[in-house]
Amino acid sequence: MRTHPAENHRTQHIGWLRAAVLGANDGIVSTASLILGVAAASVSQGAVLVAGVAGLVAGAMSMAAGEYVSVSSQADTEQADIARERVELATDGVHELAELTAIYVQRGLDADLAHQVARQLTAKDALAAHTRDELGFSDSLAANPLQAALASALAFIVGAGLPLLAAWLSPYRYLVPVVAATSLLFLVVLGGLAAYTGGASLGKGIARVVFWGAIAMAITAGVGKLFGVAV
Repeated sequence: MRTHPAENHRTQHIGWLRAAVLGANDGIVSTASLILGVAAASVSQGAVLVAGVAGLVAGAMSMAAGEYVSVSSQADTEQADIARERVELATDGVHELAELTAIYVQRGLDADLAHQVARQLTAKDALAAHTRDELGFSDSLAANPLQAALASALAFIVGAGLPLLAAWLSPYRYLVPVVAATSLLFLVVLGGLAAYTGGASLGKGIARVVFWGAIAMAITAGVGKLFGVAV
């Protein structure tokens, strides 16, 4: 019998991809903005690098903690809904079967076929059927707090390290244009990779990342220049 290869859908990457893109983007934009703001205040290159390193460390920890708390809350909500569904199946199986049947009818099956499908799926694994079709949860999209925290923190460190490296290697008098230009280039690469991995439009993915990154860097540099203080 002829077999077909398993399909690899893009949604399987959503959990770690979202955290990684968010972390890398935040790392590039926040660190580059911090460096540009401090440099625009006419301080020494050493002060700029210290500010950049401090921003990298603080940002990575903040991203990890924020992702872990946020995704943990999502996971807790999912588990609470699953526990409630488990109780309802144990106490009112007839109503739950009718509820599942109604879901399949709404999706286009006729009533008899929907009832047969609901009965067979309930007999195999009632909780899995309701978790997937009633609550909308799936294994590929399940919340994973530790994975999200690690992906976000590591991505932030990589992202933040790029403008920091540019600031370290650049002659101080060219630091602002070099960091700004290289950071925009890094954002182009990040937007393209994220769009490619997620199967989205390269143009749109790159444009939105670069647009907001450029605005953030310009505003921060302007504030540093205007007030002459490290921001």
